[in-house]
Amino acid sequence: MALSLLEELQRARTEEDVKDAYIKALGFKKKDYTKGRVDIQTAKVWFEAKFVTTPPLVMFGQLLVYVRDAKARGEPIPPFLAVIDRQKAAILPTVEALTLLVDESIEWPTSGSKADDKLALQIAPYIGERFTTYPVASMAKEFVNAIKDAIRKGELIKTPITRDNLKQVFDKWVAMVGTELGVKSEADYAVLFFADIMHDGTHEAMKQPAGARMLMTADGPTFFMHGDTYELASDKGYRDFWAIYHRPPAVEDRRYLLERRDSLLPVDEQKFKGAYYTPLHIVTKAYEQLRATLGEGWQDRYIVWDMCAGVGNLEVAHSNLRNVYMSTLDEADVTIMRSDPRFAGAERFQYDYLNDDVTDFGDIDYELSGKVPLELRQAIAAARDGDEDAKPILVLINPPYAESGSGISKGDENKIGVEKTRINGWMREMNLGYASKELFVQFLIRIQKELPRCTLAIFSTLKYVNGPNFEAFRKIWRPKYLDGFVVHSRAFDSIEGNFPIGFFVWDNTAKAAVQEITVDALDRHGAAVGEKTYLVRPKAMLLNAWIRSPAANGAIIIPLSNALTPSRNPRVKRTCVGAVGHLFASNNDMQNAGQGTLITSSIFTGRNGGGLFLSAENLVEAAVVFSVRLLPRHTWQNHSDQFLQPSQQLTDEFKSDCLVWMLFNNKNLTAGADKLRWNDRDWSLTNHFIPFTEAEIGAQRFESDFMVRYMRGMIFSPEAQAVLDEGRALFRRFHATSFPNKIRQEYKLGRSDAGWYQVRRALEAYGDTELTDFDPFKAAYAALTEKLRPMVYELGFLPA
Repeated sequence: MALSLLEELQRARTEEDVKDAYIKALGFKKKDYTKGRVDIQTAKVWFEAKFVTTPPLVMFGQLLVYVRDAKARGEPIPPFLAVIDRQKAAILPTVEALTLLVDESIEWPTSGSKADDKLALQIAPYIGERFTTYPVASMAKEFVNAIKDAIRKGELIKTPITRDNLKQVFDKWVAMVGTELGVKSEADYAVLFFADIMHDGTHEAMKQPAGARMLMTADGPTFFMHGDTYELASDKGYRDFWAIYHRPPAVEDRRYLLERRDSLLPVDEQKFKGAYYTPLHIVTKAYEQLRATLGEGWQDRYIVWDMCAGVGNLEVAHSNLRNVYMSTLDEADVTIMRSDPRFAGAERFQYDYLNDDVTDFGDIDYELSGKVPLELRQAIAAARDGDEDAKPILVLINPPYAESGSGISKGDENKIGVEKTRINGWMREMNLGYASKELFVQFLIRIQKELPRCTLAIFSTLKYVNGPNFEAFRKIWRPKYLDGFVVHSRAFDSIEGNFPIGFFVWDNTAKAAVQEITVDALDRHGAAVGEKTYLVRPKAMLLNAWIRSPAANGAIIIPLSNALTPSRNPRVKRTCVGAVGHLFASNNDMQNAGQGTLITSSIFTGRNGGGLFLSAENLVEAAVVFSVRLLPRHTWQNHSDQFLQPSQQLTDEFKSDCLVWMLFNNKNLTAGADKLRWNDRDWSLTNHFIPFTEAEIGAQRFESDFMVRYMRGMIFSPEAQAVLDEGRALFRRFHATSFPNKIRQEYKLGRSDAGWYQVRRALEAYGDTELTDFDPFKAAYAALTEKLRPMVYELGFLPA
């Protein structure tokens, strides 16, 4: 996955790295630019780059030395100048600096490299307020778009204020401008905001019906309202704000925007933190996504129903609440929404979407509760019937996740019985299996039946998209994917772990089987960090279906919950003929791979059980599965990825590398031990996984030489051989050491066939670092790991 500009800059170690990061982000081809005296030179823009964070005025000073020299020689100069470092970028139209180039009072240095703070102070009066600065952490995309617009159109294009972004722009205006005015009441912000945006910077663009006026003076803007005068305590935020946004709004939008004024209030994020809380900066991203997916003016065209509204924070960014219906389970939340002037115009009502109006026969009958407003019923009926004049319906939700009445911020609490709703009854009759237990999926089932022509925009985890337990659900739920993004779970308060939360937009009218989804990935702050692809494959193509599990029809066997700990599971377990160990491989995704993959000398029954017995017939495939599950590094973005069967033929070298990697991995818990008490008797474990003979490591006779015989004749790569050599040295050190009784008892060292788990743990516990140096082994194992890790993606086990 491509790194974002921010990630590239964080990895930068030199000024050249900084230049290359921006070149890559801007999509420049080699023919588009040169590097030289000007760090990055194109026909339209000259760039000055620094590795160390540097004031923009100093960098612009250096660029202007080059511009001045070029102008004096009669060479072409660019229409735009840009300065860049690892934290910020800034753009200046060259025309803004032309007058200072001929000012004889400025002491120009003899070369650009000598430009310093002295020159910066001299040019500040000319350009100090004329360049636009973009912090890379929050506005990298805006900078890239501005440069591309400057190159394509010859001008810096500012973002217009429209019907769809009004609330987001207002919130930014309050933060950057409004708070500098010292208003008496927060309600005054909306009036002052409109006085500002309905002004072109010189004259009023529209006389406002009431409230406030703004006059632009030589000292900056002055606001007048109710006999009071307001001036900015600092104008920096004002300049920064209007460097990004265009004013006034388009003529056709002005009256409409004024009519929305009463719905605008500054957002106190703390008021929305609760069961249905979606962070407001992520709400803003969702509305940006909806505008990109549904088009400009979507809020006028669509009726919106949020049937999981909570206290309404998904709707605070909405500009036309007269088209919005907000329902929620708890009456107390309805009371809060009805008392909030932000939602004036919206229809707010209590409704239990998973139970109300659901008949025993699988139908929806609004007369049962009488709660759904008549206008919404009529809109639903018109949309369902395909009436020509029907308004399309958008379902916008962050539904409960696992626990009834909670939002996604509650996490997966999975309380027993919460799924017992009337919709759950439908789903069980439809044989949807595990999916019927998930509350958020229950919402999708009713929405599909009730609103078959709607567009759905939903926050949720990704299990319904690619989880194998939802395969039956996906066969009947088949909307067309339109667009979306994933965001780090830590953007949401009170969520533990690192995983993606998706905001996906689906079209219920167009049916399609989803096979692949590519989305933008956002960090917890909402900044873009690249793209991510999620593959959707049937169970038969997943890795956990790659090896046939042999039938467990042999003798009774001791169950384990760790390498040497008998399980408390009272159920009797049986082995299979020829078994030499057990592979535990829980659930087929990256989420479970780290804690759900290991091998033991008997059946493992920890976590949720599962796995298969190992024998000579399936051992090498098991080694591949073991390695493939543990080699990739878990990230929040790949958390939901499903492991797939290989897309290419596996080489003998790859298989033998995986075998060695498994034998010396910390999740190899095979062991040799006696006197393990279970089911009122003592049991023994025989270790079949020692890859050395007794003579090689100075040990007494082993009960099994299975692994030596199995590996006989194999050819090992240099990396695998190095691991075997260093591992042999540690086994030899183990058998040459007289361990204290405490260590011998803890790790059951009474037998000669101790496994890798016992060897490393006992040596570590002994703590004789002078005699037991693990570093050579760790280096060899790391080299084998680095060789194998990219092959997981190259061979198709995970999406790249």
